[in-house]
Amino acid sequence: MGMENADGSQRSMANRAVSAATLGTALEWFDFTLYGSVAATVLPKLFFPSMEPNSALLASLATFSVGLAARPLGAIICGHFGDKIGRRNLMLGTVSVMGITSVLMGLLPTYLQIGMLAPILLVVLRIIQGFALGGESTGGQLMALEHAPADRRGKYSGLIGMCAPLSQILANAVLLILSATMSADAFTSYGWRIPFVMSFLLVIVGIYIRLRVSETPAFVQMKQSAVANVSSPLKDAFRLHYKTIIRMMLFFCGPTALFYLAVVFTLGYLTNSLGVPKQTGFTLLMIGNACAIAGSILGGLLSDRIGRKRALLIASAATFVIMMFYFPLLATKNFATMAIAMGLFMGFVQVQTGIQPVAFAEAFPTNVRYSGSALAFTGASLFAGGPIPVVATWLLNLSHGSPWTLVALVASLNALSFCMIAIGPETKGIDINRLDSTDDVIGKQNSSAHQATY
Repeated sequence: MGMENADGSQRSMANRAVSAATLGTALEWFDFTLYGSVAATVLPKLFFPSMEPNSALLASLATFSVGLAARPLGAIICGHFGDKIGRRNLMLGTVSVMGITSVLMGLLPTYLQIGMLAPILLVVLRIIQGFALGGESTGGQLMALEHAPADRRGKYSGLIGMCAPLSQILANAVLLILSATMSADAFTSYGWRIPFVMSFLLVIVGIYIRLRVSETPAFVQMKQSAVANVSSPLKDAFRLHYKTIIRMMLFFCGPTALFYLAVVFTLGYLTNSLGVPKQTGFTLLMIGNACAIAGSILGGLLSDRIGRKRALLIASAATFVIMMFYFPLLATKNFATMAIAMGLFMGFVQVQTGIQPVAFAEAFPTNVRYSGSALAFTGASLFAGGPIPVVATWLLNLSHGSPWTLVALVASLNALSFCMIAIGPETKGIDINRLDSTDDVIGKQNSSAHQATY
């Protein structure tokens, strides 16, 4: 009976942890989609009215990029302190900062009201928010996975991974409803502010859930060891685990680039290059995101059954094959064919993204897990995610509308990702409370197994 109660308590805490992680990650991606949409439509008129239209648009999009640029710094600093003071304490801070900055953006006076101070404050808020998001991404994942039962880590990982496509659907649905129920002037005046201010409700729920989640067992166990008193997480991550950081970053460059290619570049390609109506493009993107949700959950569950490595290799190989047919299928302009292409493409990309949280968490020991995972995650976003829509557009223009130069680039990134998965160890079932590196632990396991045969 006591054992059953303990197991039930562990499952209950794990469920709270994954709920807190999912809500924080969903808020992050909801803001990402929301801000990207208004930055291209509403903000140029309200915060940069003195510029000519193209310059105002570029300035507004630059505020979007500033938030992305601040994320690596947030990941590095939050990773260091998350490994020093705990996952729970830092997660309470990051979700609070995220919510406060979102609300302040929704309440921010315009250029006509306070002059140049308006765009300056907008940039400052984006920097603060980007900093917090850099720490939130990895911290939320670790909160859930360090609480999760060993045989369900993949399942929990898939639930966290589905937040990006789910939030894409929700954010676009909110904007669609607001724009459909308001006049253009009303939406420009105050309608765009409503989702930002309402995100405060999500923050309150997120803080409430996180207050009910205890510190993770892995971190508590580490604090009881000598390592907690002598280690410098950020320094140790660079010094002792740089090979793992580089390998995991290069692995995730492929899925990250392909995700941004699908959700950012493809819509413009459909409407501008193929002449597909914008509403049809949005519908196709919604279908693709729905398949991505299913792919993320499938990836997590599959990794619990056959292992992280095998599941990732299968998904990466399938993505490579689909990529060869992706643009020709879109070029048919047949709705069903395009929907199948986008669904398969985004689905298999997201299978890998659904496994990423658990693969990263299991790759590093507890004392540098936050720092190492954050460096690898944000490194992939910085080098392959953010630039890919711009690079893809440039390559398309360079090749006079032919997509094959772009296909060669993303196929190369996918091949690199496949190789990094192939040379890495299998981590399913590894002790997540360890303070040794993954390779050390696997080496000891192999040595024990070898000795047992004699």
